[in-house]
Amino acid sequence: MLHSHLTTLNAVSLVLDAFKAKGLSSDALLAGSGISAADLQRADTRITTNQEMQVCANAVALKHDIGLELGRRMHVSCYGMLGYALLTCATFGDALRLAIRYPALLGTLFELSLEDDGERVWFVAADYRESPAMAVFNAEFCLVSLKVICDDLLGHPLPLLAARLEHPAPDYQAIYAEHFDCALHFDARDNAFAFDKRWLDHPLPLADTITHQAMAERCRKQNLEFTGRQAWLGRIRQLLRAQLNAAPGLEGLAQQMNCSARTLRRHLKELGCSYQELLDELRFEQAKHMLCEDQMPIYRIAEALGFSETASFRHAFVRWSGVAPSQFRP
Repeated sequence: MLHSHLTTLNAVSLVLDAFKAKGLSSDALLAGSGISAADLQRADTRITTNQEMQVCANAVALKHDIGLELGRRMHVSCYGMLGYALLTCATFGDALRLAIRYPALLGTLFELSLEDDGERVWFVAADYRESPAMAVFNAEFCLVSLKVICDDLLGHPLPLLAARLEHPAPDYQAIYAEHFDCALHFDARDNAFAFDKRWLDHPLPLADTITHQAMAERCRKQNLEFTGRQAWLGRIRQLLRAQLNAAPGLEGLAQQMNCSARTLRRHLKELGCSYQELLDELRFEQAKHMLCEDQMPIYRIAEALGFSETASFRHAFVRWSGVAPSQFRP
């Protein structure tokens, strides 16, 4: 399950741009995300990583190797203030360590680290704990985008010594050569690429101490904005998940959160979601689990999720997934 926090529209915009040339309407890519056309027009719009991942899932359903293409489009300039902070670091190593410090600003779903094995340094993306169905996409997107950031920081391609990925080789394996000009291994213990450790001390061409200090401070504040409400949203999800059979409603949930319904509604809007959207998301997660793991009759699943009629649950599940509960069940 995705641990949602705030992020920008950068990745979503890239997805839309990638399919725009193919003549695909943005409606198909935004379906189920709660992101509107009006949201796309505001530079300061904040969405949750849950919303971002829904758009990505829609993209993968249309083009399985889209993670590689999107990763290549994620230049350092896509990361706003963090991008400027990275570009103005004194050395390449300083920039990589700063990026690792702010995973929320980087938008990654992995634990990033630098591992020194002697002459080489591995830039590692590991400990993925989100949707298994999106694991390959996220690994491809993450590793390619990290390589693009490295190239942008240096002003030329970073020579790679090796690369590895956790997932088995896909049927489009040949495309990987366009992104990783090195020995490539699948079914590995993590996702990573290696380079000569001497690059860590390489001065960056756009280094600027004054600008860097200012941008680093703004990154620190933005990171608080992106992650500061994560615990708050997590508490809401925890409360709702425990009450799916008898959801408390917006007013009841506000009381449990010790705030007014108006305040709760405003905070949820700032997070890019609503009470009903959160409830539907949690019901859908639990419904999929119960349909796949339990032998419980569908009418009992409907009751456990708070639906007064089985037909209402069926209609809701079709809206969420596109198929009836009986078709989803293995």
